[in-house]
Amino acid sequence: MLFPTLTWPLLLAFAVDSLAPAGKTPAAAPLRSRTFSFDYTAKVHDLPAGARQLDLWLPVPRPDKSQDITDLKITSPYAYEILTGQYGNKVLHLKVTDPPPAGFAVTMQVQARRREHINPMLPAQPAKTAAKEVADPNMSRWLQPDNLVPLDPRIRLWALEVVTKANAQTDLEKARAIYNHVVATVQYDKTGQGWGRGDIYYACDARRGNCTDFHAVFIGYCRALGIPARFSIGFPLPPERGTGEVKGYHCWAEFYTPATGWVPVDASEAAKDPARRTYFFGAHDENRLEFSRGRDLTLAPQQQGSPLNYFIYPYAEVDGQPFTAVDKQFLYHDLTSDKQ
Repeated sequence: MLFPTLTWPLLLAFAVDSLAPAGKTPAAAPLRSRTFSFDYTAKVHDLPAGARQLDLWLPVPRPDKSQDITDLKITSPYAYEILTGQYGNKVLHLKVTDPPPAGFAVTMQVQARRREHINPMLPAQPAKTAAKEVADPNMSRWLQPDNLVPLDPRIRLWALEVVTKANAQTDLEKARAIYNHVVATVQYDKTGQGWGRGDIYYACDARRGNCTDFHAVFIGYCRALGIPARFSIGFPLPPERGTGEVKGYHCWAEFYTPATGWVPVDASEAAKDPARRTYFFGAHDENRLEFSRGRDLTLAPQQQGSPLNYFIYPYAEVDGQPFTAVDKQFLYHDLTSDKQ
């Protein structure tokens, strides 16, 4: 089922002040923000007897226009390095010769201030260009396929059917039609097998999955129609301020048009919370922390195994072979109670 094309509302951050004098442009609502510490712990254990070398990689959050990262502290029994990998991702790497069979733990702690990311596009004036932002040097990559998101004739046909049914003409209208289609036809459901890999064919067939599956369809359909779209992954925080453990990752997307610049999208959150469906086309809330961007990733230094589908959890190799006996824990602690 496809939602009908909706009349474009102003984004929530630009709510109209009914008391503003006639002819005056209402002031934009302040962006909400959140300041917290985040602890990321990886514990390698049960190493095989006779292991000669262990390599361990962890993603490191980097600052950008939506998040400030300060007070990075690493606790490790071994020397490590922090390198820049693909798409500007930061990577912590350590190499241990003759690693102890019992293993060891590495903890990374950061202080973060995450800001709500809202694109203040004005659909009533589509000819206007967006505010200038730093050009993405990887723009051509965001039009190319991923391993699990091919851009073959079937995907292009399905994407074309969606935008044709919605009578979408501009790239912005096409992206909105794709978003509406994904949110309306895919269920957030983590049961059974196959979900969580960001496999576009699985998601299109099963019509269910988690955030990777939702955004595989959104990103794949956008790219199939020549609209650049990129994938980011990190951790969600509950809206309530406090202290707690984060059990798993969250991912989201952005697409690009010359008229708007990069537009944030969170299709899976919109599916889980229909009341915020309009909000999540054009916004990411402040309750998240981004760690890396892109898929099919080669790490720094390069791993001997295959490219990673995405990079959010620790990745290890023993003597050049992928090693999975790595426990992980993620904790957050809000440093202020303010919501904006």
